Amino acid sequence: MAMRPLSISGAWVYEPKVFPDGRGSFHEWFKAPLFTEAAGHPLTLAQANMSVSSRGTLRGIHFADVPPGQAKYVKCVRGAVLDVIVDIRTGSPTFGKWEAVRLDDRDHHAVYLSEGLGHGFMALDDDATVVYLCSEGYAPEREHGIHPLDPALGIDWPADLAPLLSAKDEQAPTLAEAREQGLLPSYEECLAYRESLGR
Repeated sequence: MAMRPLSISGAWVYEPKVFPDGRGSFHEWFKAPLFTEAAGHPLTLAQANMSVSSRGTLRGIHFADVPPGQAKYVKCVRGAVLDVIVDIRTGSPTFGKWEAVRLDDRDHHAVYLSEGLGHGFMALDDDATVVYLCSEGYAPEREHGIHPLDPALGIDWPADLAPLLSAKDEQAPTLAEAREQGLLPSYEECLAYRESLGR
């Protein structure tokens, strides 16, 4: 049971021990001491969201202005999704890189992505149900998106699924366009904000 850092700084996957028996199973899907040790600060909970998606639904890539941004602790409680974290922080050593983690109702992994990272997922099953613990509430004037099918990002979405996007995500700019428009957070600002949370 640990918070394992991903290849993009500021992102972790939590891999709990699941205890199955004849009645079902039990696991702890969030542990404050482990979280604080990994992230360097406690999780501030301002909003909890849940989405239910049909197979092939593609949500994201979403992010919010930093500060304060919106960090997310994400878990799939029914079905399975391919969860993707994208480094959209200008000046980051891994800018433009992405990492995917399968989240499902069997292994019960969860991911945490800190402020300034982009997030999206594709539903691998019908009625895939995802819950998100968010560090800040939804503020539409601070919310942005990157087109999840941007060829320059080259995210390896499942080839056997036709992606179903919202109208808003269909119209989202590419990473390069978002950078040109000044929408992307800077790596330095994100690090400074994260450090301020641990004080």
